[in-house]
Amino acid sequence: MRHKKTGLHKKSLATALLILLLVGVTGSQTASAFFQDDAQQQDKSFVQYKGEVLDEDSKRPLVFATLTVEGSNISTISNTEGEFALKVPKNKSGGTVIVSFLGYKTKTIPLSQLSERNTKILMKVSILELSTVNLSGPKDARMLVRETLKKKGENYFDDPTLMTAFYRETIKKRRRNVSLSEAVVNIYKTPYTSDRKDAVQLYKARKSTDYSKLDTIALKLQGGPFNALYVDIMKYPEYIFSDEAFDDYDFNFDRSIRVNDKLIYIIDFKQRKEVLDQLYKGKLYIDAENKILASAIYSLHITDKDKASKLFVRRKPRNAKVWPTEVAYRVDYREKNGRWYYGYSNVLLEFKINWDKKLFNSVYSMSCEMAITDWQKNTSNKLPRGKDRMRTSIILNDEAIGFADSDFWGAYNIIEPEKSIESAIKKIQRQLRRAKTNGGTSAP
Repeated sequence: MRHKKTGLHKKSLATALLILLLVGVTGSQTASAFFQDDAQQQDKSFVQYKGEVLDEDSKRPLVFATLTVEGSNISTISNTEGEFALKVPKNKSGGTVIVSFLGYKTKTIPLSQLSERNTKILMKVSILELSTVNLSGPKDARMLVRETLKKKGENYFDDPTLMTAFYRETIKKRRRNVSLSEAVVNIYKTPYTSDRKDAVQLYKARKSTDYSKLDTIALKLQGGPFNALYVDIMKYPEYIFSDEAFDDYDFNFDRSIRVNDKLIYIIDFKQRKEVLDQLYKGKLYIDAENKILASAIYSLHITDKDKASKLFVRRKPRNAKVWPTEVAYRVDYREKNGRWYYGYSNVLLEFKINWDKKLFNSVYSMSCEMAITDWQKNTSNKLPRGKDRMRTSIILNDEAIGFADSDFWGAYNIIEPEKSIESAIKKIQRQLRRAKTNGGTSAP
């Protein structure tokens, strides 16, 4: 019989970075002029719709489901409870919202059918029976995952690559925005077969914070873009499927779907019952023909909230207990000329703070997402000098002021957390091209 384990593997994704930092607030509390405060959020020219996105049969929440107002750049995603809040200008309230989730049939709903408080959106599974598929590779789910990990040298970028990425991180108290930071970074991506870690260089950044919305603490996200970058399972399998941890998981076929005419197997994975480590559970979306991981959505399996708290909380007030209630991850890959590469990732952390002598808990969420906007081969294979590299311990909220540039952000000078990251990227790409033309950027 296998011995049960406790704690976490040394190379777990949860131990790669200290994600959450809580410190007591000192000094005056100020809000950025760029921040959309509650008065703006309650603007009568907007309507905010709230609800849940659920599996139609099981009624379980769908994490990271995307809701987009058709014909606009207004978008949001559901949280770990499947909940969403979508803020829409009243002049678009006659439109429709497109709801999508990988492995489910896309749904189009008139905004008039959504409630401002409690809308339940039920999604139907997109099914292609496995029995109709002529498998050319291993039929065992565990073997399929192993082979996919082994084939990263064949299927993913094998050259050093210089990428430009847009990064955003948000802190909320329940539904109220507390802090938002945005940055453009250069990622010096090493080949997927290399053990050398990627390097990151901060190019431009800005922040907006209003600590008056917090209790008596300031929350900060430590690690910045590395939190999103290390979700790249194919580059960093050691943080989730290390040789040590791989046998601690059960893998099973869920179903198969078609995405862009490609047959995709959905593989469920979760830790074995006898394993007490706080590992992960979720779904892997694997290209059946070529054994390529196209996407993954998974979460930390929290079995002990006190141990989980030690993973994410560096400092906290003495009169408070803090623990994560959910930690979820998503990574998507893109294909170019037959090779795949990291394209987008999202991390969502929800947690509670239990204050001594207070009746109610405080509920917070922290999220970060990063998307690649451009890339080119790094023919020189050079990495930035040590002093120019971002540290994995960076707190972007503290560093952003040193990289602020009002000319770069231009007319796009209001941070709009309800707008999709794709909307921000379009504007950022125009600024990058302009800066490059003027010789003022190191971004590709």
